[in-house]
Amino acid sequence: MAGIGVATPAAAQCNKAAFHAFLDVGHTPQSAGAISARGVTEFDFNLRLGQRIERTLHQRGFEKTTLLVSRGEAKPSLVTRVAKANLAKADLFISIHHDSVPQAFIETWEYLGAEGRFSDRFKGHSIFVSAEHPRYAKSLAFGRALGLALKDRGLAYTPHYTEKFMGPRRRLLVDKEAGVYRFDRLAVLTLTTMPAVLFEAGSIINRDEELSMQSPERQTSIAEAVANAVERFCSPPRTRTPKRATK
Repeated sequence: MAGIGVATPAAAQCNKAAFHAFLDVGHTPQSAGAISARGVTEFDFNLRLGQRIERTLHQRGFEKTTLLVSRGEAKPSLVTRVAKANLAKADLFISIHHDSVPQAFIETWEYLGAEGRFSDRFKGHSIFVSAEHPRYAKSLAFGRALGLALKDRGLAYTPHYTEKFMGPRRRLLVDKEAGVYRFDRLAVLTLTTMPAVLFEAGSIINRDEELSMQSPERQTSIAEAVANAVERFCSPPRTRTPKRATK
């Protein structure tokens, strides 16, 4: 008799209700991070985008998604955020940030009668993982999924972290297609026990990109990309069962 293929068993599906994504809003009201070209704090950008991502994940069925907003000074808050994520035994840690540039690239301009600081030289997002993390391979897998999801929506990563002029802020690009960099000296990327990425969603010191990052359309597009990446990361890859001949 001719060989008959054996049906491939369905791949295990992601249990969205049980999957715990931990969204870390970078910085605090007291230690607010970078200042945008128009004087808005990075913390404000991080919070608004984090809330949009949280809503999107909840709408997709990831009901356990946690948005962590911290208070206090920078370093103590880092320890607290990592400890809370580890205690919760989350499945994924995403630290949400918005980028600036080294001081050497800063220029000044007048905005609403006050002096502002800007640099239009760079724009785009970036994703960081740590090779010193015990779950480095999984962290990189999510970072790649996120980078490709953003790319699918027409969003480009910034390549300037590879340049010599970045000095101590220069990073190794470990996934050129997805825009994932290696950054080993961050507490949120080395002390967390679950796969972890730090996501710089865009440059708020760039005047045009700052306006884009404030728009609901851009925030929604990023949130949808994050949700797509979480779904891909949560669902195991499909495997094929080889056909078996029968007599």
